[in-house]
Amino acid sequence: MTRGLMIAAPRSGSGKTTLTLAILAALRRRGIAVRGAKTGPDYIDPAFHEALTGLPSLNLDSWAMPAPLLDSVMAQAHSGCGVVVTEASMGLFDGLLGPAGARGAPADIAARYALPVLLVLDISGQGQSAAATALGFARLDPDVRIAGVILNRVGSPRHAGMATQAITALGIPVLGAFGRDAGLQMPERHLGLVQAREHAGLDALADRLATQAERDLDLDAILACATVPDIPLPGGWVRALPPPGQRIAVANDAAFSFMYAHIVAGWRAAGAELLPFSPLADEGPAPGCDACWLPGGYPELHAGQLAQATHFRTELANFARTRPVHGECGGFMVLGESLTDKAGQTHRMTGLLGHATSFATRRMNLGYRAATLRHDCALGPAGTHLRGHEFHYATLTAPGTDTPLADMHDGYGTPRPPGGLRRGLVSGTFFHVLATGTAAIAP
Repeated sequence: MTRGLMIAAPRSGSGKTTLTLAILAALRRRGIAVRGAKTGPDYIDPAFHEALTGLPSLNLDSWAMPAPLLDSVMAQAHSGCGVVVTEASMGLFDGLLGPAGARGAPADIAARYALPVLLVLDISGQGQSAAATALGFARLDPDVRIAGVILNRVGSPRHAGMATQAITALGIPVLGAFGRDAGLQMPERHLGLVQAREHAGLDALADRLATQAERDLDLDAILACATVPDIPLPGGWVRALPPPGQRIAVANDAAFSFMYAHIVAGWRAAGAELLPFSPLADEGPAPGCDACWLPGGYPELHAGQLAQATHFRTELANFARTRPVHGECGGFMVLGESLTDKAGQTHRMTGLLGHATSFATRRMNLGYRAATLRHDCALGPAGTHLRGHEFHYATLTAPGTDTPLADMHDGYGTPRPPGGLRRGLVSGTFFHVLATGTAAIAP
């Protein structure tokens, strides 16, 4: 049976991703078939998990995913491997204020599946005081079990000893003390880490992480903490989102890479075939496809190259005359008339929708979203309820005259302005879909 555990922390920036990657790399070096998973909406960390393990990393979201889907994804994550290391997002108990068990908090996942939690504590600037944090996390929720602590950003053996003595005196095991190493700092940009596919030294980094994990962590004790999760058996495969066609052209390159693995797996399980193409290489969607999907990514970093991709624009326009095209976030930006980059230079985009976006005029949009489609599109028929999230800095500088696509609410049910646009068979939103919802969200 596949065992699992969760790597969590009191807050973002504690070093969860670095520790998760170090443990994944070290376990794989031992010959263990290990897989990563990630709570909450996130594309970038799962791509690093996959790069280090060779297995897709799935997202687990207690707010966006109905319970049968969540259980199905959890079951998928714990198949075909020996150990699953689930990386928590944000702080362990951070999420919406309600409802209980479905707040989008990592603790929801840990409690639902009885996953033991290894708490990463950044002890830079403190010593024995770290014990107070460990004790508070261990006692806050009786349904969430802190199986041990990993100290991070440790300055010296004496520094580690101060915190270790105080924490172990509480009966909480300390399973390692990860030393400070600026060379292990992951490169970042505005949406988080630089993508795994852009990290030229990833193999060397994985090797260094594995070596430090072997030196600084008690890997045997960490493995001993892992348990077989208590996963309710779903009644067969549960799809997050019906495929928009039998053969789906999917943009896939450095500008378009944000696809949730559970959605891709669901489409393939339904018999759909995904055919990748690269707009950056001036490729268009395969003419034999039934639908085209432009995922999110970083088109603002490649706007000049996309503006020169005339074959891509022509083929996409021809495709959209007879078959649906949908763009999410970055894909939505490319479907518009223009995109202004960080330097303030405006680049021509496909013009299949009439809006304009800018990365020079920045404003962060972040949070859960519930959508109800006003019109049929690649996401589903009119009236379909969807759950997902927004995370972008680009702004809409010209709305255009296309038809709004969906009615939107935030995670608490508070109405937001209509989201997305539609023209003919072309649709797009800043909204990333995680799952089809069972009902509209109420405030």
